[in-house]
Amino acid sequence: MYIYPDNLKSKAVLWLWQLRDIGIIGIGCLISVFALAQLGLLLPIVATALYGFLTIRFEDTSILDFIKNACGFFITKQQMYEWRYTEK
Repeated sequence: MYIYPDNLKSKAVLWLWQLRDIGIIGIGCLISVFALAQLGLLLPIVATALYGFLTIRFEDTSILDFIKNACGFFITKQQMYEWRYTEK
C-alpha cells in the first residue's frame, strides 16, 4: 500500500520554496552577479534577496501571500458590517 501526500495534488516544494520560486531566485542570482561584476549595481541582489524572503512558504502560505491578504483585509477590500436594532 502506497500513501501519496495530498493525493498528488500538492505543488512541488524544495526546502522552503516552490520549484518555480527556486528557478526565479536562481535566474535572479545569475543576473545579479553579472550586474554586480559588470556594472557595479547592488539593486538586483537586493531585489532577488527580497523576493527570496517573501516567497518562503510555511504550511502552504508564503509571507507574500500573508502580506497581500492583510492589505486586502485592512486597506483595499470593503468590509461588510450589518447593524440591526431590535426592541426588547
